[in-house]
Amino acid sequence: MKLYRVRQKLESNPLADVAAEVHRQLDAANLDVPQGDVAITAGSRGIANIDVMTRAVGDWLKSRGASPFIVPAMGSHNGATAEGQRNMIESLGITEEAMQMEIRASMDVVKVGEVATGDVFMDRHCHESAGVVVLNRIKLHTCFAGKVQSGLMKMMVVGMGKIRSAETFHFTPTPVMCEMLYDMSTILVDSGKILAGVGILEDGFDQTAEIHALPAARIIAEEPALVEHHRSYFPRLPVEDLNVLVIDEMGKTYSGTGMDPNVIGRRGVTGLEDIDKPEIGVVAALRLAAKSQGNAIGVGLADFITSRLRNAIDEHKTFINVFTTGEMGRMKIPATLENDEALVETIAGKYGDARWMFIPNTLHLEQLYVSEDMRDEMGGHERCTVDPDPVELAFEAGCHQLQFN
Repeated sequence: MKLYRVRQKLESNPLADVAAEVHRQLDAANLDVPQGDVAITAGSRGIANIDVMTRAVGDWLKSRGASPFIVPAMGSHNGATAEGQRNMIESLGITEEAMQMEIRASMDVVKVGEVATGDVFMDRHCHESAGVVVLNRIKLHTCFAGKVQSGLMKMMVVGMGKIRSAETFHFTPTPVMCEMLYDMSTILVDSGKILAGVGILEDGFDQTAEIHALPAARIIAEEPALVEHHRSYFPRLPVEDLNVLVIDEMGKTYSGTGMDPNVIGRRGVTGLEDIDKPEIGVVAALRLAAKSQGNAIGVGLADFITSRLRNAIDEHKTFINVFTTGEMGRMKIPATLENDEALVETIAGKYGDARWMFIPNTLHLEQLYVSEDMRDEMGGHERCTVDPDPVELAFEAGCHQLQFN
């Protein structure tokens, strides 16, 4: 199969000095910093410069007389254990040595209120602190739509609430999840424990583009505008219909659902109308990212996978995460082929070799490959440039040899 490498022009706006911008934004927020222990939340996503920003928040708090520490805040991720969640943030570079702060990992929570679907909880260490700085990336969510999606409010509700609040949130019918975020977030802000939120916007190349520090009282009112602003950065495929999409690597580090439904056009949520575009006939995934540590939530959105992806799955970790969300189809195991070569040959034999696209993952879409029949279409696309010469899809020990850098 002949393929053409395509380079997609995405929005690029990287900050020159991320740590300095964190300090500048916190300075401008006019916070009344308590003179005691202050928690900083740390999630499981592969956020660019997350270690730099976490350290910068801690250094800024220290300069104001506080004693910051880090709390792993990721709901039911990585087995829903304190050790697993600590291991996760350490794999992202957030270690006690690098951050010069203590990590306090626990699944213990304190009840702070109630909503229609259950109780609202807060991590015990956060609740016992003098305040919490909520740090997270703001972006489109993989399960629901609305004025607020993935960001500061979701970090407060699901991340900081551990598996208990995650269960309360996910018991909510998907069409009203956005409203539930507002209800639960209001309880958490009203608890008086939230000092501020530090929201991160990334550009189309997954680089830190903007940082926004908001006092607790402004988070709920101002986060919707940041979600809307994020849409201008969000990377998408350059076409809306494909026969076959091959994703080189999936995993929690790229999306809360392993493969971003906003990119592949599949949510896999029972009872909720699926995403209209893009329309993709077959989705295949080849590998599970090592940093996902075995969590393969979202694998059920694919039609085909390889044996090496299947063998990398930690079924317990995946089950805990999927069971908490309630969408069990997201962990169903697709048809499994021996390797990349067998997968490609099998799909091509059944569905043909036209309108194929290969991408590295659903987060990084600046470089991709398309089948020969799509060369002119991509060449005429306003965001794309196409290499003049094709490459032959080659395999070594069953693995493809495409380069995505």
